Amino acid sequence: MSGFENAIKFFHTCESVKGWDKCSKYVAPDASFSAQCEPLIEIKTVEEYVNWMTNFCETIAPGSSYELHSSAYDDEAKMAVFFATFTLNHTGEGGPVPPTNKETNSQYVYIFTINGDDKIQKMQKVWNAPWAMRELGWM
Repeated sequence: MSGFENAIKFFHTCESVKGWDKCSKYVAPDASFSAQCEPLIEIKTVEEYVNWMTNFCETIAPGSSYELHSSAYDDEAKMAVFFATFTLNHTGEGGPVPPTNKETNSQYVYIFTINGDDKIQKMQKVWNAPWAMRELGWM
């Protein structure tokens, strides 16, 4: 399986909230994660991100969904890019306030660096978290 195929499978598995057990086969051990947004600043590995995403969606926003708009792969740089929108309602317990029942349609980009074994070695998320938090009534 190519690096881009692994990245596609990881993307859909992660966004479908299947958990780390299902996502891990597409990721190199100790693959790094970074994002320049407050909710994710402490998360340093892809595994931590997948666990955060799973917990968030299962407890705070059950029934969330995503729409993939575009994806691309640069074979020379071994990088995959995904642009999508995540839709969720804050209906579950958790988060900074009680359930608001408000919805966000939050756009984001994932950038994956693929290693020589065609697995994700590095993941970056570009996301306007304050926008989503305002839509959810958290700010």
